[in-house]
Amino acid sequence: MKKISVIGIGAGNPEHMTIQAINALNRADVLLIPLKGDEKAFLADARRDICARFLTNPACRILDYAVPVRNADGVYEDGVRDWHQAIAAIYERTLLNDLGDDETLGLLVWGDPMLYDSTLRIVDHVRAAGRVAFEMEVIPGITSVQALCAGHGIALNRIGLPVEITTGRRLAEGWPAATRDALVMLDGVQAFKTVQDPDAEIWWGAYLGTPHEILLSGRLAEMAETITQTRSRARAEHGWIMDTYLIRRPAADAGEDAA
Repeated sequence: MKKISVIGIGAGNPEHMTIQAINALNRADVLLIPLKGDEKAFLADARRDICARFLTNPACRILDYAVPVRNADGVYEDGVRDWHQAIAAIYERTLLNDLGDDETLGLLVWGDPMLYDSTLRIVDHVRAAGRVAFEMEVIPGITSVQALCAGHGIALNRIGLPVEITTGRRLAEGWPAATRDALVMLDGVQAFKTVQDPDAEIWWGAYLGTPHEILLSGRLAEMAETITQTRSRARAEHGWIMDTYLIRRPAADAGEDAA
């Protein structure tokens, strides 16, 4: 039986690799490195750095593949589904053409496979197609959420209060009704500028865990423009940006966060 090992590699710092992840890396017979163009070459280079540091299996083959471009026109969900199917076809071809019986394909996933990453869903597409049989293991990794909180030296949650993890696209549609704290990922629209609460606070980070890491925090009304300008300069310098942030609004009741 062939196997797919989905390995969380952390938020950008090779030292985020756990012992479990390193062991899984060295059990792989083939490792796939996704290429996302020159602008995001750092993402592929970081994976190669991890392999250079921790891969001790001389028989392991490292293969590159070009990540298909998602169609941004039309219905968002349709574009994502077609994109996932295209990547699934690459995984399937690799399993069929590049792996022998009882060999393992390693997929190196930024952060953790369970949090705002679609690798597990894409693997499900391969399984559903039914053209190749395989087992799967999933190795957790350090996320940008953890790196953000560690960088700022804060706890993710307030005592007794929930935190909603959401996207910039969702936040731009309105503040989550069930929480006063929102952790935002995948924000291409700078949705933090839509939050009008004058007492809201923000903890923002970009390139978390990497040598380019940037951390900013403070009252959102005072920091929004600074973050916008910093984000714009960083994107122009590096050609890409990945940022994550936590926004906290005052608790609805004075005693609410002391429960």
